[in-house]
Amino acid sequence: MTDAADLLLTNAAVHSLADPDVVHEAIAVRDGEIVRLGDEYGIGFLEGVETDVIDCEGRVVLPGFVDAHTHMEQLGQHLVHADLSSAGSAAECVSLLEARAAETDRERVLGFGYDESEWDDGRTEPLTRADLDRVSEERPVVAMRVDLHTASLNSVALERFRDELPDDDLRYSNGEPNGVVVEDAAEAVRRDLTAGREEMREVLAAATARAVELGVTGVHDKVRGSTAPRVYRELAADGDLPLRVRIDYWSDHLEALREVGLGTNAGDDRVRTGAIKSFSDGSFGSRTARLREPYADAGTDEREADGDGDDESEAESGDDRGQWVVDPDDLAALVDRADGAGYQVCVHAIGDEAIEETLSALENTANPGGRRHRIEHAELATDDQLERMADAGIVASMQPNFHRWAREGGLYDRRLGRERRNRTNRFRRVLEAGAPLAFGSDCMPLDPLLGIHHAVTAPTDAQRLTVTEALRAYTRGAASAGFDEDRLGTLEVGKRADLVVLEESPWEESDRIDEIDVATTIVDGEIVYDGRE
Repeated sequence: MTDAADLLLTNAAVHSLADPDVVHEAIAVRDGEIVRLGDEYGIGFLEGVETDVIDCEGRVVLPGFVDAHTHMEQLGQHLVHADLSSAGSAAECVSLLEARAAETDRERVLGFGYDESEWDDGRTEPLTRADLDRVSEERPVVAMRVDLHTASLNSVALERFRDELPDDDLRYSNGEPNGVVVEDAAEAVRRDLTAGREEMREVLAAATARAVELGVTGVHDKVRGSTAPRVYRELAADGDLPLRVRIDYWSDHLEALREVGLGTNAGDDRVRTGAIKSFSDGSFGSRTARLREPYADAGTDEREADGDGDDESEAESGDDRGQWVVDPDDLAALVDRADGAGYQVCVHAIGDEAIEETLSALENTANPGGRRHRIEHAELATDDQLERMADAGIVASMQPNFHRWAREGGLYDRRLGRERRNRTNRFRRVLEAGAPLAFGSDCMPLDPLLGIHHAVTAPTDAQRLTVTEALRAYTRGAASAGFDEDRLGTLEVGKRADLVVLEESPWEESDRIDEIDVATTIVDGEIVYDGRE
């Protein structure tokens, strides 16, 4: 006699997202595992006295989304502190920070996620100390740009951090630091903002709760210099972690991880060690992504206002082509050490020159496909580079929501010009080349359906995917990038019951996928979010 199921989802359109994408009417779960898919009549035989039955009322059921590149601490900071991501101007950022300052007695006033390229006030330079001094002249005020490659500080914060900030990463106006800092200086600021364990628990609890509301059942979290790994494990032990976490550690943790024996994939069913993470270059928004040809707006008034025109910064950037965050020789040496110790390696590389150096380092390892080394972002990859990634089995870990900046007249148009703008984030070309494709958000913002929408509605054919292809990149592709294809990523018998139920079909509403709501999120057969009316 077959044991009854713990959970049945019936009256649904259950998409396996396997090959082919078989659609079922119902799905049965026992002990957190999918035990049967099929028609409603057959699944009904698994209903027992204690079986929970969810009538999906025709809703779409998919594998849970796996965000392959996220910053959960950053997401939590948006929720706990001032969220500047929707601000339409510098003045609105200041108002949001002032409101936050008035409602909290915390020592510092913090804001996250501003994006000057999206402001409608005509201003194109980041927030400066003059802006933030309007919030407070007594308390430190810090605002992090959306990409985390730029931080803005008021006068008090600038004075507090001054000895920790490399001169080359400070921006100047009239010969004085203007409160805008980039790259290593921005990272020094971000590290200092990292919470202690108690506040980190508050931040991660808020972030993980928000993630499951959006249908995310697993994340690959990029972690550096924080208590997050310990707090994740404490949350899991207490039964308070609603999703699966794969921790990708910054490279400065490599020797400590080796010493304690935490290799790639070490851990349990809920929290595992992932890759060793490093950088090659910066970002387009900060003009620090490393390019083969100069930025289209290099030398403009906007650049001077941004502070990028001072002599030291321009020398570092290499003739207006961006800068190295990690020198190529140092990166190659790191890759050799991490790969030699058996670790997966993931490297941030956005510009075409940065991708070239990163790819050369990764493809020269003994078995890059076996390690599933990854290039994070790979935004301006050339055809040749994509072919080489495919040949070596190197994962293209990309963020479809970045197409928010690829519209005509947008940030990429200004930074790169139209021809290069149209060569960014070419997801169709990645699949045609045969490179493994995994989607994530970089928390800009964390929202898989928004990213899928941008992939399906991208500006050019080379950038655009079908609905099924985009969904697979955010499920099976991301799961595979984390060695999880045997337990996650598709809905098949024997896999873990990580599911998301959508209010509407993304196939039927392909022009408005970003407006579709999540009805229910299930992890390991347990409901972790229920938004049904």
